[in-house]
Amino acid sequence: MNNNLSKYACKNSDFIRLEEEKEDVRPPFFHDTDRIIYSLSFTRYIDKTQVFSFQDNDHITKRITHVIMVSKIARTIGRLLNLNEDLIEAIALGHDVGHCPIGHVGESFLNKIAREKLNEAFMHNIQSVRNYITLENGGKGLNLTIQVLDGIMCHNGETLNNIYSPVKKTKEEFLNEYKKALKDNRVSLSMHPMTLEGCVVRLSDVIAYIGRDIEDAINLGVVKRDEIPTHIVEVLGNNNREIINTIILDVVENSKDMPYIKMSDTVYNALEELKRFNYKNIYYKANSFEEREYYNKAFNTLYSKYIDDLNNEDKSSSIYQVFLNNMNMDYINNTKKERIVIDFIAGMTDGFFIEQYNRCNKC
Repeated sequence: MNNNLSKYACKNSDFIRLEEEKEDVRPPFFHDTDRIIYSLSFTRYIDKTQVFSFQDNDHITKRITHVIMVSKIARTIGRLLNLNEDLIEAIALGHDVGHCPIGHVGESFLNKIAREKLNEAFMHNIQSVRNYITLENGGKGLNLTIQVLDGIMCHNGETLNNIYSPVKKTKEEFLNEYKKALKDNRVSLSMHPMTLEGCVVRLSDVIAYIGRDIEDAINLGVVKRDEIPTHIVEVLGNNNREIINTIILDVVENSKDMPYIKMSDTVYNALEELKRFNYKNIYYKANSFEEREYYNKAFNTLYSKYIDDLNNEDKSSSIYQVFLNNMNMDYINNTKKERIVIDFIAGMTDGFFIEQYNRCNKC
């Protein structure tokens, strides 16, 4: 399977697992994809926010739609560059499982709680890794390869670069970065993937959301297509299909047989400006002041309730019934109560989160 791969691709024989195990007939990264798509956290993608929450419109993107689009875009680039598509697919499909309810807005509230209560951090990319190292399989984790876990950890699509170059890492170096990022948000922002495939997924995350979020915003009447600046449209196009096609072809042209993933200056500058346009006209307007206040109160109310339930050992609480009763004693005994609550809330779907908050208000 490695015969036609670029000399810069990650070979299947290069895989490193957290713990050694007997491999089966599946190549290791292909096997990781199976473990990811059958995980409980993958199932919960179906009811998690991409940008817009609780819209009465079945065509607005959910997190699962975004993840599939990232996978397709990244695999397209990977195929054209002769990279390892199995590795790309595993990273792409697993990269966002750490997203908490209500998307990035919810993430900001949960990070604030983590900082105040634990003097630690919460970022969805790091929580994604935590899901697969610690939380899945009743607290045993899924023993994914380091290359997949690192690609997930370093996928941060909110940070855009003109060139993405991989940085080689050992298992110990990966784990050290991960442990530091659990404590400090700034660590995550400076990370670089260890494989070229991880670099492809990181850029594909941006390609997947930038145009699709515009289409959703137009569908909801948040922006109009003719509001996209003309000079950006002239470079990238004015709809999702054109934007994706333009960037993919540009990336392939500038990255073929190179040890990095790169865009031309023209496309990069237009994409960076389009990203700023999205933040100003879409992301900052996706939730009203009243909605943000409501969600903030919900996160803090549920956090306080579950901490009290743990302190009082209230076994009827959802944190026991839904979460802790399915976890092993190693997790229960060796995890701070504050982090247990954050893990539980982070794993909730949007609907379950609101249902729990409404139930709490009735108490």
